[in-house]
Amino acid sequence: MFMDLIRKRRSVRTFTEQPVENDKMALLMEAALRSPSSRSRNPWEFIFVNDADLLQKLSKVKPHGASFLNGAPLGVVVFADPERCDVWVEDCSIAMIFLQLAAESLGLKSCWVQVRKRMFNDQISAEEEVRRLLGIPEKMKVLAILAAGYGAEDLKGHPEASLMREKIHTNTYGG
Repeated sequence: MFMDLIRKRRSVRTFTEQPVENDKMALLMEAALRSPSSRSRNPWEFIFVNDADLLQKLSKVKPHGASFLNGAPLGVVVFADPERCDVWVEDCSIAMIFLQLAAESLGLKSCWVQVRKRMFNDQISAEEEVRRLLGIPEKMKVLAILAAGYGAEDLKGHPEASLMREKIHTNTYGG
């Protein structure tokens, strides 16, 4: 059941060395391609990275929050052609969530690495560094990288009591 899946999903940043099997990678690819997009423009594209050296380089594309790619057996770079759709950020975000939920359904764990609007250093954006490392054309915009694999930690889903019910309103703000 979908609710069970989202109740147990947690972002995991440490992974075992077990590679993601080809059949599971194929299902992740299918999930990415089945993600909806505005007006069916499908501006997104994906690079599945399972080369340890490349993952190690990608783990350094920003000073904080990407290091766990070094040790992840799989990274999925999600990027788009902004000329295809004005809401490419939203479309890529939906694809990232589809990937995260598909990974969870396959017994894998994952974590989102934000790239868009992050810096590699004082002069170069994380996006520029990802494009350079992977040969992505300059016109393409990189949103994020999904780190995925078999979790080395067993985090439980957030308990019901931790849900911020005050963030839910009915009909009007405060209602």
